[in-house]
Amino acid sequence: MNIPPVEKQIGIEIYCTSLPGIGGKLRQEIEDFIVKEISNREEGDSGKQLILELTKSNWDMHHVARDISRKLGISQKRIGFAGTKDKRAKTTQKISIYDGKEEEIENFYLKDVELKVIGRSERSVELGDLFGNEFVITIRDIVYGPHELRGILDGITAELNAFGGVPNFFGIQRFGAIRPVTHLVGREILLDDLEKAAMTYIARSFPDEPDDVREVRDLVWNTRDFAQGLKIYPLRLRYERAMMHYLVENPGDYAGSFRVLAHNISKMFVHAYQSYMFNRMICTRIEEGIPLDAAVPGDIVCFKNKEGLPDVTKTQQVTEENLEGMNNLVKRNRAFVTAPLIGYDTPLASGAPGKIERDIFEEAGIPAENFRVPGLPELSSAGLRREILLHSKPSFEVSEDELNPGRSKAVLRFMLPKGSYATTVLREYMKVEPIKMS
Repeated sequence: MNIPPVEKQIGIEIYCTSLPGIGGKLRQEIEDFIVKEISNREEGDSGKQLILELTKSNWDMHHVARDISRKLGISQKRIGFAGTKDKRAKTTQKISIYDGKEEEIENFYLKDVELKVIGRSERSVELGDLFGNEFVITIRDIVYGPHELRGILDGITAELNAFGGVPNFFGIQRFGAIRPVTHLVGREILLDDLEKAAMTYIARSFPDEPDDVREVRDLVWNTRDFAQGLKIYPLRLRYERAMMHYLVENPGDYAGSFRVLAHNISKMFVHAYQSYMFNRMICTRIEEGIPLDAAVPGDIVCFKNKEGLPDVTKTQQVTEENLEGMNNLVKRNRAFVTAPLIGYDTPLASGAPGKIERDIFEEAGIPAENFRVPGLPELSSAGLRREILLHSKPSFEVSEDELNPGRSKAVLRFMLPKGSYATTVLREYMKVEPIKMS
């Protein structure tokens, strides 16, 4: 089965199901992609933090936080949230506002944004303050009739159940669906070639970009004329423009050009390269016939925390002696097989899994010490382990598609733990170019 070229570029080279996909398209309407945060917090009625439920449609989280702060006349730093969620979606999540006043929320208005007071707390909502997310996703414009479509969905679900779940790939959003560039920038940062890293981000063009964007990127790539780039780059390419503006005023300071970006933006480059290698490790493991839903000698497993989620701070190596006991825990979802997001201090497996990890790491040609990032030490990453399988069990409904006469639609419902991607589940069912899932 053909894998889309863009997925191969981000390290995903395999499907774990053999049936043809249903095709179709996502997000023809904003409410075709609904995400609801599953919070691990309980709120009270006192504390300096006002806790709100935020429901937004077609809003980037950072932009909505900025506009909420402007409307309320407060610093954006007073607003806390647990995750960024998708932009082209209807999403519901908790946020906190330090020293927020309930009466200010009563008359609050922002288009396609709803705020509801749910309590107070002494602790702000912070990144990671969630169990996971519930998804209700509508796939439209499917050529199969409802009966045939239901049969394909049943078949793919049966294959996923037999496989043990869905590979926990990092989805295309981590890299960019139209322009999968973040891991390429990360590689150059890790190789301490900050000039090439900056040029790759600012000016490397990709085939799926609009013609006008490819043309201006190619011009700057070939000329390094950042002043001209500022004249011709579309305003929406604000990060590239910010870096070029800095380089016009500070020629040659490529490290500084990354520092003009928000820290969470610049951190994503190294993280994306770690994600690329992680994806490749999972694919190689599958290709070599090593299961994802069972440990083999040499594996490193992590254990379930009190919330029922994988706790990658608590790990143990699997040996011949403890193999049976570990796999009993894995089967009961009390332990999880992991692979590394490699950094300067990441434990690697041994045996057959360890050989896969080391081979891919060595092939990258980047010493572990480079993850301290000498040129941009604030981007350093010690690395960690991550579970390699998602135990997702989607349910679905099938009907005629009212937006596309003569076609069908499928509504899938499933839950994923925090840090996992809905597209990793959807790609097994749809088997389409990632651009149709973005």
